[in-house]
Amino acid sequence: MKYYIITGEPSGDLHAANLVFELKKCDKNAEIRAWGGDRLIAEGVQIAKHIKDTAFMGLWSVLKNLRAIKSNLDYCKKDIINFKPDALVLVDYPGFNLKIAQFAKKQGIKVFYYISPKVWAWNKSRVSKIKKFVDHLIVIFPFEVDFYKKYGMEVAYVGNPLLDEIGKDNFKFSYKSDKNIIALLPGSRKQEIEKILPRMLEVVESYPNYQFVIAATNTFSKEYYHQIIKNSKVDLVFDETYGLLSNADYALVTSGTATLETALFKVPQLVCYKTNWLTYSIAKSLIKIDYLSLVNILMDKLVVKELIQSELNKENLIFELNNIIKEKESIAKDYDKLINLLDKKGASKNTAQFIAKTI
Repeated sequence: MKYYIITGEPSGDLHAANLVFELKKCDKNAEIRAWGGDRLIAEGVQIAKHIKDTAFMGLWSVLKNLRAIKSNLDYCKKDIINFKPDALVLVDYPGFNLKIAQFAKKQGIKVFYYISPKVWAWNKSRVSKIKKFVDHLIVIFPFEVDFYKKYGMEVAYVGNPLLDEIGKDNFKFSYKSDKNIIALLPGSRKQEIEKILPRMLEVVESYPNYQFVIAATNTFSKEYYHQIIKNSKVDLVFDETYGLLSNADYALVTSGTATLETALFKVPQLVCYKTNWLTYSIAKSLIKIDYLSLVNILMDKLVVKELIQSELNKENLIFELNNIIKEKESIAKDYDKLINLLDKKGASKNTAQFIAKTI
């Protein structure tokens, strides 16, 4: 069978690569082409477009890059037609992927959507598009089953793929330190790094007994990070986030999938979020949930403190970091409950088997 996979961000690249690994076991003759990154390339997948050319975050970034986005959409449609896949597998990345789902449906291509768009948080109008254009929706959070059922949709819950990835427990970590480590996870997008990392760095001098280490991405150079770090006493590790988290005592984490990853490593964390005022103002008016981080959303209570926009400042970071140092045992108990909530292993394998069987 021929499979065309589309993802537009590093986390999607990771999950898509694990899916491909399992898909090849189910279908020995699988022919795969994808939009993705280095993880998919490592699985031997032919890449049509690299994620470094597709990851646009926030309203302002999207508006600035409308021409590039349209060009990507046009190219993607032509590439799908030329490849003639038996199945289109969309991984997260909803703004782009729902448009492609609509196109593929008209072409008679079977559409699978793995890792549902977070329509339960905002933009519920997308539910009707998913129902109309997606043949099989595959979700990774247990509460999503009941959410979609309210709209008359049957979905496949396969477990959470992060559990499988973290369960490998073979993470590279080249850094050595005699001090306890506080990890800084400023995100993988330029807009996140430039807004949030400078705020994180403001607390470094207040904790001389700890070593601060930044989880950097190879998307950006060491020189780029050092332009932001300047004279702060921090170190960098590139593409070793899981290795860093497995060795960290505490973490400051940009909101997103990384908050859940940090929790699954049982590292007490502060969730940080800051963007331009326009994006935040629009998002605040649209988002209909009480929390920003996946940890708090899944647990339906405040497990990890969220510092958002103006709250993300040196004084608050120091106050809350001191709190999590004191409350680490209580946080660990909540993390255990979270892991039990998600503990249906084999998400990548379950998804691959579902797709192969359904086709």
